[in-house]
Amino acid sequence: MNKVYPSAAEALEGVVRDGQLLAVGGFGLCGIPEALIAALRDSGKKNLTVISNNAGVDGFGLGQLLETRQIKKMISSYVGENKEFERQYLAGELELEFTPQGTLAEKLRAGGAGIPAFFTKTGVGTLVAEGKEIREFDGAAYVMERALLPEVSLVKAQKADRSGNLVFHRTARNFNPAVAMAGKLTVVEVEEIVETGSIDPDDVHLPGIYVHRIVLNATPEKRIEKRTLRETNAQAGA
Repeated sequence: MNKVYPSAAEALEGVVRDGQLLAVGGFGLCGIPEALIAALRDSGKKNLTVISNNAGVDGFGLGQLLETRQIKKMISSYVGENKEFERQYLAGELELEFTPQGTLAEKLRAGGAGIPAFFTKTGVGTLVAEGKEIREFDGAAYVMERALLPEVSLVKAQKADRSGNLVFHRTARNFNPAVAMAGKLTVVEVEEIVETGSIDPDDVHLPGIYVHRIVLNATPEKRIEKRTLRETNAQAGA
């Protein structure tokens, strides 16, 4: 089975549609599938519900899909770096299911593991728990959270072999493995494709069983969200 597609647009062809539930890997701008997001924008698909830790920044990452009004709802844990997100939400143009970060990660992991729901202390007594089942365990209250099962997951990895075994680069690993596992169909953008068998099994971060389509993006932009420079000793003493 050939999992490698010649372009991001072709990797999404026949996969994405209007009104879909999607999950997108990344944390801030670290480890985001840039080419796949751009291809999704160009597809024109709309009324999307997108699961992602955040919504990119204005004009980049998922911020592109907010500008084109393709997203109707975000399921996120952090939304503080996008002015267009803020504007649409406050104007009632964008729905938001605000989810604690650890809970969001576990909802995706549970979806990938075939666990329909779990109980957590996080959010008990807050708006997060409204309308959800509360149960007591060992004298403490827990809220039930349902797993997330996106129809399509878009993921970024550093390397894949042709069978879809993945290697992530350091912190770009973030939400990507859980997003990949949860998706009913997972499309992965990578910087390098190697032959099957050339990655040591001990170095595989995610097995290819979770990966359905692969696209090469050898030169991603990797934009820096906030550039912070440390003063040198000479500058500090000036």
